[in-house]
Amino acid sequence: MKFENKLISGLLVKRYKRFFVDVKIGNKIITAHCPNTGSMYGLLKAGNKVWLTKSNNPKRKLKYTLQIIEDNKKKVGINTHLTNNIVLEAIRNKLIPEFYNVETIKQEFGFGATTRFDFFLSNNKYKYFLEVKNVTLSRKKTIAEFPDAVTSRGAKHINELLKAKKFNYKIYILFVVQRDDCTKFKIASDIDQIYSSLLSKAIKEGLKILCYDCKFLSKGIKLNKPLKFISQ
Repeated sequence: MKFENKLISGLLVKRYKRFFVDVKIGNKIITAHCPNTGSMYGLLKAGNKVWLTKSNNPKRKLKYTLQIIEDNKKKVGINTHLTNNIVLEAIRNKLIPEFYNVETIKQEFGFGATTRFDFFLSNNKYKYFLEVKNVTLSRKKTIAEFPDAVTSRGAKHINELLKAKKFNYKIYILFVVQRDDCTKFKIASDIDQIYSSLLSKAIKEGLKILCYDCKFLSKGIKLNKPLKFISQ
C-alpha cells in the first residue's frame, strides 16, 4: 500500500479534538489530520518523531495527514484509513494462506439491516466474512495488544460475525499490527473485559483469528508476517 505522497518528518506537539494534531516541521508548527479515533495509548508523547503526507486535494482544509509515530525508536502506523488497503493488497498478492483460493473480493459488504463487514470473500466452495482491526498498542516488549480503549463497535462486529456463521459463512477477524517490533499478539482484557470475554466465546464457536505485523517501506506499508496469538 503506497502513500499518496512522500513522507515528511516532524515532531509531535499535541493531539486534540480526536482528529487534530499539531506537528513541528522545522521552525513551523502545522495542524494535521489525525486519521485514528482510538486513544493511541502510549504514542502521544510531545517530542515524538512523526511522519506525515501532504494531500493533493486543493479543497482539503487540513493539507497534511499523520501517518506514523515513532515510539522508543520503533515506527507505528496510526492511519486506520489505510488498514483495509493494506489487507486488500495482501489478499490480491496471496500473502494470507487462508485466502489463497478466493475468487471474489468485495469491500464494505452489507449483512443484515445495519452491518457492513470489511470484506466478503468467496470461491466455488466457501464464502467468508472478514473484519479487520488496526493495532498500535504495545505495553510489553514484543507483545502487541488490542484494543487500546473500550470498543463497543468491536463487540458488535463479533456478534454479527457469529450471526453470519449460522448462514454458513466462514468468519475471520484479522488484527493488523502496524508496527514491526512484536512477535506475539493478545487481547488487552484489562482495557476491555467485555470484548475479551466475547472474543474468547466466539473463538469456541468457530471465529478464526489472524494476526500480522507490517513492514514499513519508504513509499508505503505492507502486511508482513504472522504473529503468535496468545489466547486468554
